Amino acid sequence: MNRLIKVAKKTLINNRKLNYTLPTNTKLYPAQWNWDSAFIALGYSNFNLNYSFKEIETLVSGQWSDGMIPHILFHVKDLSYTPNYKAWNCGKKISSSGITQPPILASILRIIIERQKFSKKEIKKYQALILKIKKYFKWFIKYRDPKRTGLISILHPWESGYDNSPLWDKPMSKIKIDSKLEYKRKDNQIVNKNQRPLKIDYDRYVTIKNHFRQMKYDPKKLFYKSKFNVVDVGFNSLFLKALKDLNFLLGLIGKKNSSFKKYILLNESKLIKLFNLKKMKFKNKDLKNNTEIEIPSITNFFMLYADLNNNQINTQLIKSLKKYYKNDKYFFPSISSNHKSFEDKRYWRGPVWINCNWIIYQGLKNKDKKFSEIIRKQTINLIEKQKFREYYSSKTGLGLGAKNFSWSAALYLDLKLNNT
Repeated sequence: MNRLIKVAKKTLINNRKLNYTLPTNTKLYPAQWNWDSAFIALGYSNFNLNYSFKEIETLVSGQWSDGMIPHILFHVKDLSYTPNYKAWNCGKKISSSGITQPPILASILRIIIERQKFSKKEIKKYQALILKIKKYFKWFIKYRDPKRTGLISILHPWESGYDNSPLWDKPMSKIKIDSKLEYKRKDNQIVNKNQRPLKIDYDRYVTIKNHFRQMKYDPKKLFYKSKFNVVDVGFNSLFLKALKDLNFLLGLIGKKNSSFKKYILLNESKLIKLFNLKKMKFKNKDLKNNTEIEIPSITNFFMLYADLNNNQINTQLIKSLKKYYKNDKYFFPSISSNHKSFEDKRYWRGPVWINCNWIIYQGLKNKDKKFSEIIRKQTINLIEKQKFREYYSSKTGLGLGAKNFSWSAALYLDLKLNNT
């Protein structure tokens, strides 16, 4: 469908500001988001390499001195989003949030560089960028695994990227909401409130955020004092893959890191232990409350993307994945529709997200080519029926959330134009 390829390109261009791209052209998300920009950069790489690298460079320009790349950069002093730049009150060169998101940027950058078949001289142009991403990963290892357990913690549900997932229901239920909360949401006025997180979710999000602000976002304190501290299978899978890809990029510029190699082996061995081979179930660790979380989330299958050096687990994961969506017309629901927490239309509690499908597709290409191709075609078909929505119903295919959503357009281009 060549017409929709043109529409996808136009969607990205229309959402583009000066050197960065909004997640959507509505008032829903008036800033630059971390992993959105990585996916968006991949989309641009299919037709405008300059825009692709501008997107990445603009994101990295918001890096903190300690190495963190925030999950939101507020390039424009816009007060319409909650919480806005004033509520966060952090970031030096660029106002930002005080937390991060899945560091998929390294994986996306590797894909772009490999596809472009850059010469050594051309790759050298991006040395400074690669070294900044290296600093970002050193920050993760230093501050999100200070005890060197081999597993990275997230300290806010927003850091996962899948904000109101049922994965967080149990640890979030333990959080005592601030009695003097003051904030006003606008997201549930722009999009049907039945498709957005509940008020109690937002109360807890803002409570955690306010606590971080009180600690001045000191990474040395946050790990130990955060009201939320979870080791998530999905996040660690994305982290592991990205660290492998970063180490590859460092090799291209003659800067391979032996400590990263050691951490890759440690992270992989610990990640494998979060999968119960007999039950074929995954578990997250709630470090704050010393409990385990078992929720059937599509993000657990990001382990396929991590390219674990374990054929037995990969085979079992694929079998489990094929059962995961058997009651759904469209895949993959963000939470299994058999689970009591499933909600067909509410944000990360059930709908299909294109970035998840893309991640699973990438993870399967070298493990089950036939299944991966089914995923690619089904995802393309869903988008071609409903256009570039934020998310989609797994039961009806109905487009939900924001319209003209950038990463749906970007990943449509990637799936449509690259099937090898």
